[in-house]
Amino acid sequence: METFIPALIVSFREGLEAFLIIAILLQFLDKTNNKNFKKNVWQGASIGIFVSLIFGIVLTKISSLIEKSETTTGIWESASSFIAVILITTFIILIIKHGDKIKDHVENKAALNLSIKGIFLLALFMVAREGVEIAIFSFTGKYSITPIILGLILSIGLVMLIYHSLLKIKLKTIFTITLAYLILQVGFLMGYSIHEGLSVSAELGIIAETNPVLNKAFDLSQTVLNHKTGVIGVPLYVALGWHSKPEWIQFIAQYSYTILFFVYWYRKKQIITNKKL
Repeated sequence: METFIPALIVSFREGLEAFLIIAILLQFLDKTNNKNFKKNVWQGASIGIFVSLIFGIVLTKISSLIEKSETTTGIWESASSFIAVILITTFIILIIKHGDKIKDHVENKAALNLSIKGIFLLALFMVAREGVEIAIFSFTGKYSITPIILGLILSIGLVMLIYHSLLKIKLKTIFTITLAYLILQVGFLMGYSIHEGLSVSAELGIIAETNPVLNKAFDLSQTVLNHKTGVIGVPLYVALGWHSKPEWIQFIAQYSYTILFFVYWYRKKQIITNKKL
């Protein structure tokens, strides 16, 4: 359960954006009397999904080849989580910049690339981008396939209802909530990367076990706040990336990164609001 909810939310969020992009492209082609390009949207989207699957399989294979011992596993998990933080950070920044105007952004791109090749590549790139995000989160979070598929099914169902005007819903609210969750998750990945890196460094003797950098900020692992078994700790771990026994550097890095991201998001929203006034 500790990875089921994060996997469900991440796949739902990214799937929702990917399928909305397809819906927006199809509606744009209807509106501009370019229905002949619709097949190119589906072709591009299909290849985008295929690229995402291949990317996810490659990540899994690389991981299985590298994880030969506890030490190499720790090194790999620390390094891969840090790389994931960098990649996902760039994705989130793009979401913050264009999330409030996704419809205009997609339609403008489509208008500038109104050709068989252009529409095909646009659909391919935008769908693959969301798929790659799911693959990276799934890889670093060790998510199982069940919640991933369930999240995608839910997102497809919601987009179909919206596309056929069977449901009216404030997508902005959904995107806001899920974006906040993604920011919490990327902050968690930052802390996890540091934690694994410190553990491996101590095991290899790179840093002494008495080194102050290994000092714990607190230790609540023997309480209900244990992030793996605690009644309160597990929900906090799922929702906020809580860790019951973090090193000081892990604790500071994780929550500083998260807070700075929320501040960046807030300021971007303020700038956008001021421009509209």
